[in-house]
Amino acid sequence: MPVKNAMTADYLRHAYGGESMAHMRYLIWADVADKEKMPNIARLFRAIAYAEYAHADNHFRELRDQKGDYTVPAGAVFGVGKTAENLQGAIDGELHEVEQMYPVYLEVARFQDEKGAERAFHYALEAEKIHAKMFQDAQKSAKEGQDMELGNVHVCPVCGHTHEGEEAPDECPICGVKKDKYKPFPA
Repeated sequence: MPVKNAMTADYLRHAYGGESMAHMRYLIWADVADKEKMPNIARLFRAIAYAEYAHADNHFRELRDQKGDYTVPAGAVFGVGKTAENLQGAIDGELHEVEQMYPVYLEVARFQDEKGAERAFHYALEAEKIHAKMFQDAQKSAKEGQDMELGNVHVCPVCGHTHEGEEAPDECPICGVKKDKYKPFPA
């Protein structure tokens, strides 16, 4: 169903821009972690970059009937530092999405009865909570100049749910997708 309300459409575009930039930023920061000999943190950045791609994809697909050129303002952390600093940038971005951006976008989508946007914002909000915690755990090790301990990571391609464990969950706790659809980032 096409997006009917201009405000929800704007929020989808803003979220798309932010998620797209996070995707690329995390890939860049993964390369820095590799150079600092922190392959597990690099793998975490790459896994969460994939989750951010899933969020951007959801937002973009909701806008499928919105044609034309748009200026898309989106907040973003810029710069490349040491891995511990890059992780702080990731934490700050994820917490902004969890505490400010997505709760507002979600309520507007609900108010405007935009079911597809509501679903996309809900998926991103729930996954970003997990991402913030994972980045915080990684930063503890990086601040000590060490790589983190990290098992297999599995990412839901539908909602971006990110799970550490030997196997993906049988069913995604956010969107319900089956475990065989998860993308693995093995240890």
